[in-house]
Amino acid sequence: MSKPAALVLLSLAVVAGMAPWFAAAAAMGSMMAEGGFGPARAALMSSAVQAGFVFGALGAAIFGLPDRFDPRRTLAVAAGLNAALTGGLLLLSPGSDLAVLLRFLTGAGFAGIYPVGMKIAVGWGTKDRGLLVGALVGALTLGSATPHLAAWLGGAEWRTVIGAAALASLLCALLAPFVALGPHHARSPAFQPRAVLLMWTDRRIRAATGGYLGHMWELYAMWGWVAVAAAAGYAAHMESAEAARLAALTAFLAIGIGALTCAPAGWLADRIGKARVAAGAMVGSGACALAVAAAHGGPIWLSFLLILLWGALVIPDSAQFSALIADAAPPALAGSLMAMQTALGFALTILTVQLAPVAAAAFGWTAVLAAMALGPLFGVLALRPLLRRL
Repeated sequence: MSKPAALVLLSLAVVAGMAPWFAAAAAMGSMMAEGGFGPARAALMSSAVQAGFVFGALGAAIFGLPDRFDPRRTLAVAAGLNAALTGGLLLLSPGSDLAVLLRFLTGAGFAGIYPVGMKIAVGWGTKDRGLLVGALVGALTLGSATPHLAAWLGGAEWRTVIGAAALASLLCALLAPFVALGPHHARSPAFQPRAVLLMWTDRRIRAATGGYLGHMWELYAMWGWVAVAAAAGYAAHMESAEAARLAALTAFLAIGIGALTCAPAGWLADRIGKARVAAGAMVGSGACALAVAAAHGGPIWLSFLLILLWGALVIPDSAQFSALIADAAPPALAGSLMAMQTALGFALTILTVQLAPVAAAAFGWTAVLAAMALGPLFGVLALRPLLRRL
């Protein structure tokens, strides 16, 4: 199988496999109405996925699971399990304790999709890894957007959205075994505790990790709650049902458009520097967060366009933080450091995803959207040591 064909097939599998991540968030309005639960339980349904991913990623890294088995089989098994776990939500009361548990287990399953997909992708090149990782993150982004498309097409009825996400994950399981491995595919080291020290003692690794944490403060709060925030703003000018449907389309387009910017950003990063591209994207996304906050509740067309621009800029820096770690780390510790960086970032998202709707209920979505800009600000400041080296 040729390199382009393998990467296209891998991307299709990852797009399908990531569909369950935001399935509950995309249908949250319908689930809250039927289950009769409030913002705190709604936040728990989403943050449970983040917590599960942290648990799964650390476990997979510590025990070297992606390296002990063929990564294609790992991807297929993880996607198959996530299909079953997501489908299981159809049998439960929305927002129940068992539903939260299934979301946590689904998050753990993503540890066999997201990092494993990255591992397969980088096996296809060395000098163009910024582009390769960027293309895969684009696929991850598109997959994360698909539940919002299902919500728009299905009127946000939660069973339609959850069922479509489960079927998409099953498709990933069927495609994964046919993905070819590249000539540079190799075993990565299992997690090594001493690698954690480098995150604080190595200036380059510390800067890349700080930038990533700032990026993650904003990213999953935006992805997880943009549909709810947009619906609240649109409701000032239209009926709530229409506002929710337009917000679902807005969220799909905003997250999906980021898939188009990841690969070009990776290509540019290979030429002008990964830190420059990451910092530039964060400056843009932080400005968009403030602009979306200012426009919230205002003209629908303005909010719509600003949210789309935000979506285009909020994700293309993501792949470059992993690439910066790989560039700066000792080869024997690169895998451990990237696993730890990812775990720290997603651990932070548990807080931001959980707090966003609760804070919105107390202070309004305008304040919450503006607060998301704090992440990019911190991230750019953290990257200064790397920017000075350019």
